[in-house]
Amino acid sequence: MAKNKKKKIGLTTVILLSLVAGALVGACMHYFVPAGYVRDTVIVGGIFYVFGQGFIRLMQMLVVPLVFCSLVCGSSAIGDTKTLGKVGVKTIVFYLFTTAIAISVALSLATLTNPGRGLDIDNITKGEATVAESTSLADTLLNIIPKNPIQGLAEGNMLQIILFAMIVGIILAKLGEKADIVAGFFAQFNDVMMEMTSIVMKVAPIGVFSLIAKTFCEIGFDAFIPMLKYMGTVFGGLFVQCCVVYMLLLLLFTRLNPLKFLKKFFPVMVFAFSTATSNATIPLSIETLTDKIGVSKKISSFTIPLGATINMDGTAIMQGVAVVFAAQAYGIALSPADYLTVIATATLASIGTAGVPGVGLITLSMVFASVGLPVEAIALIMGIDRILDMTRTAVNITGDAVCTTIVAHQDGSLDRDIFNSDTPVSE
Repeated sequence: MAKNKKKKIGLTTVILLSLVAGALVGACMHYFVPAGYVRDTVIVGGIFYVFGQGFIRLMQMLVVPLVFCSLVCGSSAIGDTKTLGKVGVKTIVFYLFTTAIAISVALSLATLTNPGRGLDIDNITKGEATVAESTSLADTLLNIIPKNPIQGLAEGNMLQIILFAMIVGIILAKLGEKADIVAGFFAQFNDVMMEMTSIVMKVAPIGVFSLIAKTFCEIGFDAFIPMLKYMGTVFGGLFVQCCVVYMLLLLLFTRLNPLKFLKKFFPVMVFAFSTATSNATIPLSIETLTDKIGVSKKISSFTIPLGATINMDGTAIMQGVAVVFAAQAYGIALSPADYLTVIATATLASIGTAGVPGVGLITLSMVFASVGLPVEAIALIMGIDRILDMTRTAVNITGDAVCTTIVAHQDGSLDRDIFNSDTPVSE
């Protein structure tokens, strides 16, 4: 029996194989299957689209009830509002700090590689840019408070859900035995949602295959060639942020083995890459941090949803490189003050940004406007952004996990025995 268990291929391996197979099938279809009704409408726009989007919708279906119940249980478990406040402040400061570092890394790399210099704009596949509406800081803060919590839940407004759930959890902790029935309901419903997550994850390989195959069939590799320098700079920035900045912070604050952390969290990164949505990875992130890293669910259920909403380091890197790229492509000189403006604007723009595919391009228009760059420049990078979006989502959720682990360590809510074990708790 033991031998059979060893031979059994895990879900993580199957998902990774599905990702590779999807990329190969999509690329082969792009180059070797002639465009037409069967390829474009039936297979890509039909089968791949339905299975891919269907899987993302299944994950999105889980997010709001799971996050709400997890946060209620988490904040009631913490109980003490003073402790909860400390955890919240530490988390937000960490997220903003790493976002500012991410943009600085991106701007530094871009000034070295000069991604937009000598570019032939006419050879680039262009898209249609969407301009984001600028929201004042006052309105951003007020939007955290739900006028109608049911509407906030229905619309999936994560900041409003987080605030309302925290208030409910704190009150449950304060009432104690008087609210045992309500607290028990949330705890049991949270277990139901975690079980539902496990069931949905069983169809993940099909969803991942469909999403990747559709992407590569539509894009191919031709669109990448004129933009290789830009893509290389973004990938370089993402690598530095994920494997250098995060891992140094993890080592500095927790003394955990960074390589072991990456190995344990890698399945979530693969999943985030394939779906390109931070929100869809919330259930899997919380489960992995609990079962493999040893983080208490009372911490992860608070910090992970918050991170999916306000921590967009990968997006910030793309925006930093895009600013230098656009400025060089259009021959616009940027001053040191402009670079500081970009760092501040991109950091603030990440707060309240939805964790859904492609949102980074929309907020990029606000960053461009802050330093007087033409919004039309966004259209230059839209053709190849899907691949970059997938990669930066993986970096975003890794940053959330590192922050969560550090905060849990400082709160005394990190079980090192689980982290050092090669067998997950659930097994």
